[in-house]
Amino acid sequence: MEPVRKFPDPSAVRDEMLQKYPPKVAKKRAKSIVLNDPEEIPQVQANTRTIPGIITQRGCSYAGCKGVVLGPTRDIVNLVHGPIGCSFYAWLTRRNQTRPDGPEGANYMTYCFSTDMQEEHIVFGGEKKLKQAIQEAYDLFHPKAIGIFSTCPVGLIGDDVHAVAREMRETLGDCNIFGFSCEGYKGVSQSAGHHIANNQVFKHVVGLDDTDKGGKFKINMLGEYNIGGDAFEIERLLEKCGITLVASFSGNSTIGQFENSHTADLNVIMCHRSINYMAEMMETKYGIPWMKVNFIGAEASAKSLRRIARYFEDDELMARVEEVIAEEMPVVRSVVEDVYPRTKGKLAMLFVGGSRAHHYQELFGELGMETLSAGYEFGHRDDYEGRRVIPSIKIDADTKNIEELKVTADPERYRPRKSEEDLARLKEEGLDIREYEGMMPDMKKGTLVIDDISHYESEKLIELYKPDIFCAGIKEKYVVQKMGVPLKQLHSYDYGGPYAGFTGAVNFYKDIDRMVNSRVWKLIQAPWEEDGAALELEASYVTQ
Repeated sequence: MEPVRKFPDPSAVRDEMLQKYPPKVAKKRAKSIVLNDPEEIPQVQANTRTIPGIITQRGCSYAGCKGVVLGPTRDIVNLVHGPIGCSFYAWLTRRNQTRPDGPEGANYMTYCFSTDMQEEHIVFGGEKKLKQAIQEAYDLFHPKAIGIFSTCPVGLIGDDVHAVAREMRETLGDCNIFGFSCEGYKGVSQSAGHHIANNQVFKHVVGLDDTDKGGKFKINMLGEYNIGGDAFEIERLLEKCGITLVASFSGNSTIGQFENSHTADLNVIMCHRSINYMAEMMETKYGIPWMKVNFIGAEASAKSLRRIARYFEDDELMARVEEVIAEEMPVVRSVVEDVYPRTKGKLAMLFVGGSRAHHYQELFGELGMETLSAGYEFGHRDDYEGRRVIPSIKIDADTKNIEELKVTADPERYRPRKSEEDLARLKEEGLDIREYEGMMPDMKKGTLVIDDISHYESEKLIELYKPDIFCAGIKEKYVVQKMGVPLKQLHSYDYGGPYAGFTGAVNFYKDIDRMVNSRVWKLIQAPWEEDGAALELEASYVTQ
């Protein structure tokens, strides 16, 4: 029988982390490090600027706009207006995959497009250079769309990418060109870039194609970015169930899908933080309700398929979903039975993105593993505490920097997919529409919830708790592993995946089993750093 692992009091851990900071900094950080209580959810400070000098995991607004939301769309030329380093930074870094329609299908994801601004453009302006770059991209590829992404110098010198976009759109005629004011310093993290991307795609793309492509049960998948092939697995399940995917925002996606997305009958959201704006705007303008789903984890995937079928209230669809779940689960159960004895009781920590730190707790739970601490890089309070707190969130200056679109019902195309009475009835029957309860209600009492965790805080958690696995990103990976703890990247999956759906769950079980049970992590410490090893080494030299 394995000995019961003892852990320090989480309150003491919190106090020890805060002691390292100057008083003013400690006072601010204390609001972002809370002890969870699922029955009385504490308020957590989130979506505030990182304190200067703290090494943060966060990315910038540009990373969220270009790298996250638009990056996975294969037939748009993503043209970065700025120095070449910015474009390289967001070039295929998240392992987004795509599947063009045949060998001749447009796929620009493998290209790195930039105006490559130099000192002279910073001094004299870069709009002329931008126009030349747009013309060159059009002549070479004749894309359906070109997106222009502003980086920090562009905002500082005042280049008007939107005016350039309008001029070049009129000049070229058959190419949809639009800009994003996503300068890296705008907002507090990549979350601002998500919001900016949502606004511009909704304003310039959604609703351009009214063609009815057919399908009885039509949905859009929002906030799934096809990292490691996740979207392929979700698409397979939806097709197997008879559910038509009109558009994915934006894994394995096309501009044509975005244009036609307003014809769907339901929006389902994976990553709540990055794209809830799109769901709300589409419901206001076109009458499409939305619901939160999670396809990370076998049980979560089954629950999500059932909820989608329940929304459509079709007996045949609900029966087919049950058949698919019954076909998929035996393999999942067999792998869990094999892995579970080796993973049960292992400890995990997750500090990832906007929803992944919540979603992946489901998978660890299926392995019998416990999540000791978790937090988001760019989450807002509603991602932690649930959407019920939205009315109480104060609008600060950083949030006011991001345009809020004034959306109204489309006079010709607004069509409520379900009446308010039907939606209310479905809610009473247990189907959450327009709701997200957040991460904290699903975490145990006393677990540490930390927003925008710092490098020092990560090291202190590992030192005090000694988790069996730490989930974060590439910036943290090697530092954590040098401490003798395996790190699983949940931004890009390292070289693994897919992890979505039933097949993805099996992949994850096997990868985690291999990582937490590998003996190599016990060999990280150099022999001469082990207790007593230095004396033995010295003695061996003397005898020689």
